[in-house]
Amino acid sequence: QVHLVESGGGLVQAGDSLRLSCAGSGRTFSSYAMGWFRQAPGKEREFVAFISTSGGSTYYADSVKGRFTISRDNVKNAVYLQMNSLKPEDTAVYYCAANRVLTTRDTRYDYWGQGTQVTVSS
Repeated sequence: QVHLVESGGGLVQAGDSLRLSCAGSGRTFSSYAMGWFRQAPGKEREFVAFISTSGGSTYYADSVKGRFTISRDNVKNAVYLQMNSLKPEDTAVYYCAANRVLTTRDTRYDYWGQGTQVTVSS
């Protein structure tokens, strides 16, 4: 089992940067692929990025490609989402999730954090 806790959200202005962190518990953290998802008010949860167990493979939604970077530190049991050039449309609750396979489908993820709010003002 993996317990996930996100942090790092906040209120920023358009063009600013934020770094989200997701702390994982358990000795098997490094065996899980990790994903970031987000959900804006009134919208469905959407895929943002995922990273493989080793960190060697990453994949991004088109809407964040070139602006966001996902990374992980398996020694610290953590995964990160560096968000640059933020836009008002990036406003959402951001969730990290753990899964045994690389996928953009949220229904395939086994473990979820509680989420952290990111608000980008124009």
